[in-house]
Amino acid sequence: METVPTACPAFAEAVVFLGYFNDLKDPRQQGKVAYPLDEILLLCLLAVLAGAETFVDIALFGAKKRAFLRRFRPFKNGTLAHDHLGDILSVLDPDQFQRCFVAWVAALTGLPEGVVAIDGKTSRRSCRKQAGAAAIHMVSAFAARQRMVLGQVKVSEKSNEIIAIPKLLDMLAIEGAMVTIDAMGCQRAIAQKIVARKADYVLALKGNQGSLRDDVEVFVTEQKAANFKDTTISRATTVDGEHGRIETRTTTVIHDVAWLRQRHDWPGLKGVVIVESRRETAAKIEQETRFYITSLVLAANLVGPIVRAHWAIENSLHWVMGMVFRDDECRVRTDHAPANFTTIKHMACNLLRKAPGKDSLRLRRKATA
Repeated sequence: METVPTACPAFAEAVVFLGYFNDLKDPRQQGKVAYPLDEILLLCLLAVLAGAETFVDIALFGAKKRAFLRRFRPFKNGTLAHDHLGDILSVLDPDQFQRCFVAWVAALTGLPEGVVAIDGKTSRRSCRKQAGAAAIHMVSAFAARQRMVLGQVKVSEKSNEIIAIPKLLDMLAIEGAMVTIDAMGCQRAIAQKIVARKADYVLALKGNQGSLRDDVEVFVTEQKAANFKDTTISRATTVDGEHGRIETRTTTVIHDVAWLRQRHDWPGLKGVVIVESRRETAAKIEQETRFYITSLVLAANLVGPIVRAHWAIENSLHWVMGMVFRDDECRVRTDHAPANFTTIKHMACNLLRKAPGKDSLRLRRKATA
């Protein structure tokens, strides 16, 4: 097999991934298969790396690059038409596909270090109104420090994130990581699962937790009025200025929470975090207070960056999928094809992240093409 030119390191890494998808079941009748599944997966991934955004794009890439593709696999019957590609991706089991993806990423990264942010994103144009099918919602785990997608689970709508998050955690190796989730994932069962997997959590606390949120807010209000003289706290303040905005964040961690843990029987609870932010622009001043619960025993100057790191999944994944991979414009809609195509785009994103150099992901795609 001919090696990939060194100018295309992402292609070299892409070929390696096939070994982790050997157990992916091909639902087609094997006696009638003209296009092997490994060839289809390789074609899709290389095409997306090179800028393909639709099945039509992938089919065109295959037609134009057959000599290149045959460096890695026979492609005896050439490459598929776009409708055939869509048909095959629509019937592949997305859960099995994602488990293969998780195994591949784990081999690339080992145990994730630092923050693993979990959040969901809706593929807006994946809905089928005539069939009454809602747009799919993908819940992803993102390693903030490595900026790599670790795994994802498909759900039918955002409200089902509570069901998806435990499934996603079951697939991942998170020992030693710090898992951050927004308020939707602030559930006892999720906290218990994280602790059982030998990881820690920082969970946003909002009204969906009812009395827990109320108890925390009342206690914090009382203690602030008394300057926290009745409890042990740590506090840290940061000031950032960019894009004509000055933002001051004060993070306070309350370390005496035995009463709260006893009252609410919350697994692993070790601290309450209060983040007060003040944003100043030429036009206005905005203030916000957010509450979190955590299993970490850390001072505020260490917890503050963990809370902020959660936004990496928004800025370095959701934004990238929308702007670089044009995810919100994708009209793939049939059965499992939207989920599987999103997984392929996550593969491409991870490979582009690993490519050397300081170019943006958009430029790396251009260079790969």
